[in-house]
Amino acid sequence: MIETMERHLVEGLELPRPAVLWLLDLWRTIQVFDDVADGDAVDRQVLDEVIWATLVDMPGNTFFQAHAANLLPLLATAILKWKASDTVERAGQADEKSFVWRAAYYDIILLTVSLCHGPKVALAKADAVMALYGESFEDYRKEMLGYA
Repeated sequence: MIETMERHLVEGLELPRPAVLWLLDLWRTIQVFDDVADGDAVDRQVLDEVIWATLVDMPGNTFFQAHAANLLPLLATAILKWKASDTVERAGQADEKSFVWRAAYYDIILLTVSLCHGPKVALAKADAVMALYGESFEDYRKEMLGYA
């Protein structure tokens, strides 16, 4: 999955390397944090890499440093949306809305495209960015609600 995401960020969205690295670190971090929250096993090497990424690589990334004022509010919103979805999922109330809340990472990609290429390119590529979301609602229903 991470290789596919990188290819889309580099080839399809033509993002500069620092932006790609920051987005990939963010992706890995989200996956590990979600696994920890769910009580899933996390490989120790992967955990160590994510600890380094979150405390050193991501805040030291030149793309992040240049755009932190724009990125931090959206990161905060993404965390809040994840928490909202996690809360309703754990309560057995997952639905179409909670499925959408889980896609906040792609909002961050949209902003990244806009920051790197400007709003005209972001508008032209917005549908391609949102199409990167790989989980189908049917798979979500199976996982969260136990039926298709």
